[in-house]
Amino acid sequence: MATLGFTLTFWAWDLIAPLAGGYNDRLGLSSFQQSLLVAVPVLVGSLGRIPVGALTDRYGARVMFPIVSALTVVPVLLLIPARDSYVALLGAGFLLGLGGTTFAIGVPLVNSWFPPARRGFAIGLFGMGTGGVALSGYFTPRIAKHGENLPFLVVAAALAVFAVLAALLITDNPDRTIPSASLPQRLAGAGRLRVTWELSALYAIGFGGVVAFGVYLPTYLKTWYDLAPTDAGTKAAGFAVVTVLARPLGGWLADRIHPATVTAWALAVVAVFAVIQAFDPPLAPLGTVCFLSMAAGLGAAGGSVFALVAQVAPPAQVGSVTGIVGAVGGLGGFVPPLVMGAVYNAKDSYSIGFMLLSDLALAGCVYAYGRMRGLTRTGS
Repeated sequence: MATLGFTLTFWAWDLIAPLAGGYNDRLGLSSFQQSLLVAVPVLVGSLGRIPVGALTDRYGARVMFPIVSALTVVPVLLLIPARDSYVALLGAGFLLGLGGTTFAIGVPLVNSWFPPARRGFAIGLFGMGTGGVALSGYFTPRIAKHGENLPFLVVAAALAVFAVLAALLITDNPDRTIPSASLPQRLAGAGRLRVTWELSALYAIGFGGVVAFGVYLPTYLKTWYDLAPTDAGTKAAGFAVVTVLARPLGGWLADRIHPATVTAWALAVVAVFAVIQAFDPPLAPLGTVCFLSMAAGLGAAGGSVFALVAQVAPPAQVGSVTGIVGAVGGLGGFVPPLVMGAVYNAKDSYSIGFMLLSDLALAGCVYAYGRMRGLTRTGS
């Protein structure tokens, strides 16, 4: 149920991006206006995970999942009357960010129900809900061909049905630890944990890399390899599918090996293939191998990092820590595309950008292996 809800709310979260071209044609948006329109839900959704995670610690997923899912119906439907006004679209997009917060609801729920030896795979399976973005990218424009408002009506109906099912079927573990401190105190407490920011940095590399490639890979493939937009989009979707499938694999391995070790090896794979891609190999076959290998490494790292959250975060603060780590990971995806674009404009090459990715992944690999393997819950 958590994975289904995560998938649906992430689809809603990404409703604007696949239709941005149509909004541009209707409203005559500049490149900056179009970028801002796409970015607002993602930024709000990333930051919103912080309070939503803390609220989940207090009230539980049985309350939070139906409420957030039902409330997300409102901005989805508001996109229909807002389509003729840029300001109205920004406002609806701001509210649509709520759909991106459910990650911080599902992780504490799954963490509370599964024993430590199975949490990595369980949380990784839940994390496959990020595939809702890929589903949106593929299905939303195709549904829109049968009716301009149809994608919003379909997603709103699905969210409403899920909200009812979640209220009936989701149950919090009765033995879960319920914090007594206030919301600001709990957020401050999670923010004071060193491990919160260490995990945030690792997740910013892993999930941030997934977001960055999701945003920028089609542009890179069109610009550097002269692919048609449809072909570039298809190959970018293949990258997204690999990251989604690799996430539970990373969690499964983390149940059998220390999650920090899995994170280190996954980031090492990213570092190696980023260096190879920096030398601009032909797309077939070496470039494709590089991108799919980086996708697998980034996806596996995302799964193993949250297995590590379940292992080292205090039980009463899993939601708060998850919210902060998830927020930083989401925000981490918006710096690399800006860097890649700036580097290309300055040097007419993407090589420096891939070398920077390699350096960052290698730094994460060394830190995960050298520092994070020794962490325990009491020592976090």
